[in-house]
Amino acid sequence: MVDTTELENLDAPQLRSLTRELIEQITEQRDELRFKTTRIEQLTFELARYKRIRFEASSEKLDAAQVSLLQETLDADLAAIEEQLEQLTAEPGKPRRQTPRREALPPHLPRVSVHHEPETKTCQCGCELKRIGEDVSEKLLYKPGDFTVERHIRGKWVCAKCQMLIQAPVPPQVIDKGVATASLLAQVMVAKFGDHLPLYRQEAIFGRAGYAIPRSTLGTWVGACGVQLQPLVDALKEAILSHDVLHADETPVAMLKPGNGKTHRAYLWTYCPGTFESAVGI
Repeated sequence: MVDTTELENLDAPQLRSLTRELIEQITEQRDELRFKTTRIEQLTFELARYKRIRFEASSEKLDAAQVSLLQETLDADLAAIEEQLEQLTAEPGKPRRQTPRREALPPHLPRVSVHHEPETKTCQCGCELKRIGEDVSEKLLYKPGDFTVERHIRGKWVCAKCQMLIQAPVPPQVIDKGVATASLLAQVMVAKFGDHLPLYRQEAIFGRAGYAIPRSTLGTWVGACGVQLQPLVDALKEAILSHDVLHADETPVAMLKPGNGKTHRAYLWTYCPGTFESAVGI
């Protein structure tokens, strides 16, 4: 914003230039708001449609494996849409909506404590801080065949003189307030897309390791990770399209079509540069 006292000192050309800048800013903000509103309406429609399909999937005349594959795909898509809607509708400075309270992690799993304390135990006024408590959050860590619970302990320190409370910040997570560590999420994503393990099979594998994570939860994680990985997808697309020549390959697949219990022919397209192809401008 420009101070009114500054405006009085501007001449006609400067005022015209300032007016053009303000018009450009307003136009840009208007276009951004219009795009955001349209995107929210589109996602809201898709969310309602996916919820209806998710409900209908349970009554499909399919075998158990087909129903499970369809439901876990829908769970992942629903989670991705809800995550995008949350990002678009979140107001700056306000906390995100509270997620339903999850069940405590099984007590039989081994615990490893990770302490997060302030870098200094001295207040700005020069007094020594006193520890008055702590916040503990548990994250599920997975190494093939073995579950471990990370207990993140954040001590609360207060100055007795000025009553200032100091606490180490919450470590960043892939899924905000989620129970899964980055290693567990990586395991689920690689197993599903790299090793082609459906989520219902991963649920059984995790069960043998000591904690059967519901496939609906796994589907939610897959969808949320897809949204978080979108910047990498965009960067990869930009890098691929920067080449002069691209090679493409199509793979026909049978895709289940919700609503009639039948499959139809679909295609998976892959694009990549050649071994000796160089990017544009390089």
